Amino acid sequence: MNLQNIITAKKYLFLDRDGVINKRKVGGYIQHWDEFEILPGVLEAISIFSKHFDRVVIVTNQQGIGKGLMSEEALNEIHKNFGRLVEESGGRIDAFYFCPMLKTEIDNCRKPGIQMALKAQSDFPEIDLNKSIMIGDTASDMKFAKNANMSAILLQNEHSSKDEFELCDTSIKTLTELSNLLN
Repeated sequence: MNLQNIITAKKYLFLDRDGVINKRKVGGYIQHWDEFEILPGVLEAISIFSKHFDRVVIVTNQQGIGKGLMSEEALNEIHKNFGRLVEESGGRIDAFYFCPMLKTEIDNCRKPGIQMALKAQSDFPEIDLNKSIMIGDTASDMKFAKNANMSAILLQNEHSSKDEFELCDTSIKTLTELSNLLN
C-alpha cells in the first residue's frame, strides 16, 4: 500500500519518541529536558497531523527509569515541555504512554508488545487500531504496529536495516514528507 493510501484511510496516529520526535542519544538515555533535541520539522508536522488525525499519541520505551538512571518525574517534565511546544506550534499530543520496564522483565509493557496501544484504546475508546498508523524508526516499532494490527511506517535513518524495511508497510525519510501529503 502506498503512503497516500495509508494516511487517507487512517484516523489515529501513534508516534515513537526517540529517533522520530527527538534526536536519539545513541548508547544512552535522554534524562533531562536540556538533552531533548527536537528533530527538524517535527513541530510543524505534528501541527498538520493534529488537524488530520482524530488522536495523536506518543508511545515510548523508557527503560532508563527501570535502570534507575532517571525518574518518572523527569520523563514527565520532558513530555510536558514538549507538549507545550507542540501546542504553541498549533498542534496537540493527546497522550504520552511510556514503559519504564527493563527488556529482561517478563511480561513487560515494552514495544513490540501492545500494552501501550491497549492503554491508549482504553483511555480513548474511539481508537480503532485497524484504523491506526505507527511511525517509528526501529524493528520493535514496526513489530508493535503489526502486533496491534496498525499500518507501520518506518522513519528511515542511517541505521535502518533490511529487517526493518521488510516489517514496514512503507517508509519515509522525515515526518515532513508525510505532513506534506496532508497539507
